[in-house]
Amino acid sequence: MPDLQAPPRALRPAARIPVRFGGAGGGVGELSWGQREIWLTMLRQRSWLPIGGWSRLAPGTTLSDVAGELRWIMGRYEPMRTRLRFGPGGRVLQSVADRGTIGLDVYDCPDADDPEAFVVALDARDRARPYDFVEEWPVRMGVVRHRGTPTHLSTVMTHLVTDGLGGRLFLAEVAGRRAAPLPPVAGTQPLEQARWQAGPAGQRQNASALRHWERTVKLLPPARPPSAVDGPRFYRGELRSRVLPPALHVLSERADADSSQVLMTLLAQAATEAGGGPAVLRPMVSNRFRRGFETVVAMVAQRGICAADVAGVPFAEALRRVGAAAMAAYKYAYVDPDATAALFAEAGADPDAGLWFNDRRVATRQGFAGPLPTVDELRAAPPGAFRWTVAQDDPFDPLSVDVDDAPGGFLLTVFTDAGRLARGGAEALVRRAEALAVHEAIGLVESEDR
Repeated sequence: MPDLQAPPRALRPAARIPVRFGGAGGGVGELSWGQREIWLTMLRQRSWLPIGGWSRLAPGTTLSDVAGELRWIMGRYEPMRTRLRFGPGGRVLQSVADRGTIGLDVYDCPDADDPEAFVVALDARDRARPYDFVEEWPVRMGVVRHRGTPTHLSTVMTHLVTDGLGGRLFLAEVAGRRAAPLPPVAGTQPLEQARWQAGPAGQRQNASALRHWERTVKLLPPARPPSAVDGPRFYRGELRSRVLPPALHVLSERADADSSQVLMTLLAQAATEAGGGPAVLRPMVSNRFRRGFETVVAMVAQRGICAADVAGVPFAEALRRVGAAAMAAYKYAYVDPDATAALFAEAGADPDAGLWFNDRRVATRQGFAGPLPTVDELRAAPPGAFRWTVAQDDPFDPLSVDVDDAPGGFLLTVFTDAGRLARGGAEALVRRAEALAVHEAIGLVESEDR
């Protein structure tokens, strides 16, 4: 593991290469619903939510090569050329340029230093630096040279550019262009999305979605001020679980159910045990099943909402109820975020209520490899290891769980507001979901073996 500290003096660019670009599409318009939702999240969390990362450059890569790649991505993807404008009353607009110049920063890592540690520090610095939505392009790219040779690259973008699936499409296309020319960019771009959303078809979709949201909002508790806490209010923790993937393998295959639905059911049951009443779920929905969104590099993911009464029912019935509720959440997550916010305000309902859920898995999202685990294997796997990683005063999302594939298992990242649910309660939630998964999987395998 490289040293994460680099000399501050070395984090000043040795040069900035101006990179001119041009691309199809341009203009000024409203934010799309996906952009609007992530913008509201940025305001709530007081963060520009940087995404991206660093990588090693292939041997022989030149500064000209990197500048060419930056020119290519700026020209190909409209969101990379999108900045914000603020209209009357604070209304936020997107401004897409069809040409411009962006700077490629070049950093010289001291000869005696580790260039990997240097690029890690550079990446962290670029994420921490304030971002100007009006003047800056959404991409910060820096090349690290070591002893005169480009060795590493840091690319940091604002989350307004794209969601997670769009980011993976972007990386695949950047890598693929080196092998063969790519077809023209596909998918409905954000400016075009916003025009459709403001038109008759978009307003019909919005009205239909709002009827679903209104029914669910009526089930929510009233908004209340958080309890006073000593120290920071917002925490992030991690549960690393080796037993959850094999248990989920059993449950999803035997029930012939989507594994994300199984995870939501486990968390819903755990939340219901802790609080009672219907479980309100707020899943992150990719919206990429909609026409024109399949391959677009843009921010189209939005939060859905649904409720399922799973108290005191067998797991199979809870799975059925959550599945039906989740289907409605997926269908109606494509909605104007300003309109849903107005629903909460009119009802006096808690806008942060429920369990927020984001299944970000890639390797196991569509299924598990290998044979089903045995009862002995399920019993032998130890419970996951939990640790708190961040405490801060700036808000995270409300009580939420993100799920990722990780070496040897799953990583469940839990966020909580201690003024609403103390750290002990948040840790107990994910531990209870893990324990329920193992219990139900063992019971299912044993019943089939009889």
